[in-house]
Amino acid sequence: RVISADVVVDVGSSINPVIDIGQIEGAFIQGMGWSTMEEVVFADEDHTWIRPTGKVFTSGPGTYKIPAFNDVPESFNVSLMKGVDNPFAVHSSKAIGEPPFFLGASVFFAIKDAVAAARAENLKSNEYFGLDMPATSERIRMACADEIAAECIEKSGKSVANFAPKGSY
Repeated sequence: RVISADVVVDVGSSINPVIDIGQIEGAFIQGMGWSTMEEVVFADEDHTWIRPTGKVFTSGPGTYKIPAFNDVPESFNVSLMKGVDNPFAVHSSKAIGEPPFFLGASVFFAIKDAVAAARAENLKSNEYFGLDMPATSERIRMACADEIAAECIEKSGKSVANFAPKGSY
């Protein structure tokens, strides 16, 4: 759950601010989904229930999770920068697309900071750890190395401090 997001974007002199803000909101949520929930799973050694090998399992809305209305931050503020005209474009405007999409990845890095805090408490360590995108709830839980996750990891014969959940890649 994302509690708050404040996004400021340089769009030059906006031709239609309402449309621009809507595009930014959509791109941010799409980027947030890409970095936190949209996991592609295909048949491999870790997913033997999918047949044949190499087949994509997450190929439709029933298996591939995308952001929904309840995934939008509770407080979501979008602002357009003022006084940043683009003298080389139509009506001093600028394109809107990839920048707000990638700003959604800021949610991933906030999650990684929270996981680092949990690991510092649970493992008494501030060592580097890898956390692959997307930061799904399963990956977050295992990376936090709390008491229950640590017990499961240890039973598998792996080191809790170096454990990295696998995905299909």
